[in-house]
Amino acid sequence: MQDTFFKGLKVVEFASVLAGPAVGMFFAELGAEVIKIENKTTGGDVTRAWKQSSESPDSPISAYWCSVNWGKKHLFLDLTKAEDHALATRLAVEADVVISNFKPSSAKRMQLDPETMHRLNPDLIYAQLNAFADPEDESPAFDAVLQAEAGFMYMNGEADRPPVKMPVALIDILAAHQLKEAILLGLLQKARTGKGCTVSASLKETALASQANQACNYLMNGFVPQRMGTRHPNIAPYGDTYVCADEQILLLAAGTERQFSQLCRALDLMELLENPDYQTNKARVINREALNVHLSSAISQFTLDEIMHNLQEAKVPAARIRDMASVFQLPAAQSMILEETLESGEKTRRMKTIAFKIS
Repeated sequence: MQDTFFKGLKVVEFASVLAGPAVGMFFAELGAEVIKIENKTTGGDVTRAWKQSSESPDSPISAYWCSVNWGKKHLFLDLTKAEDHALATRLAVEADVVISNFKPSSAKRMQLDPETMHRLNPDLIYAQLNAFADPEDESPAFDAVLQAEAGFMYMNGEADRPPVKMPVALIDILAAHQLKEAILLGLLQKARTGKGCTVSASLKETALASQANQACNYLMNGFVPQRMGTRHPNIAPYGDTYVCADEQILLLAAGTERQFSQLCRALDLMELLENPDYQTNKARVINREALNVHLSSAISQFTLDEIMHNLQEAKVPAARIRDMASVFQLPAAQSMILEETLESGEKTRRMKTIAFKIS
């Protein structure tokens, strides 16, 4: 049922890079017909050429491009040519949803802007992805720029090291979720009223909306979050890491008083529960360094497998830090792989972009 949920829905995607195409793939995974219009004059979506050194330079695709372009039909069109422009316009007018990350000025020049499209098809859901809150601001905005501008990089990294960006284009991914949610609301409104609409999301507002407790720490207390590695500013021990007897690294995430108590039992550190420096989460956050001396000493007596077994038995949240090869040894990861053979004969694999189930 789930993979045919949007069967009969037609989506036309005028989008490249990550966020817009991720929205298109979401609908493709749920059964929609998704037609991706790629720029014939530039060789298609720019990410086709974003290859790692291990990839074939002769391949028409990259692994990056594959990550968000499963299940689509691909048309290479030159929108400056009358015939190609007419085809693109016809497809957009016939669609239920159009996804665009055109700059507003470019969309108007090509007469593929929401106003023009709605004159031709009032029922259309036109979904626009912008870089900034002001859609007229057409400054270049890539994910790393937004991670820096919205405060993510300042907070990310070790205390005594320079700022670090996250290793995936997380702002793009989060913006895709925002735009998906807006489209779903547009479809719900259309089902109720019969009318189409324009929906939009911006990378900048998405980044700001995703600051969660870090923004609230500042807004409510004036606290400017600092780089602290994997540690959590409000909970201890949470995100703290420890070296085991076999030199493997353990991460702890004891988020409740019960979990901390169980951790102390598993490590034979019951005396910590009698120490006022560690009896509450607030006290543990204040005395984190001293607490970690005790925890590090105890954990260093176990191999990673031994301590993971003990902590799992005690129901204490903990993790080994996996590389990608180790991640794909997990059954859950294996079950989320999507395969596709392209028209060129390329066999491709990527992860699903949806992680929910409907029954």
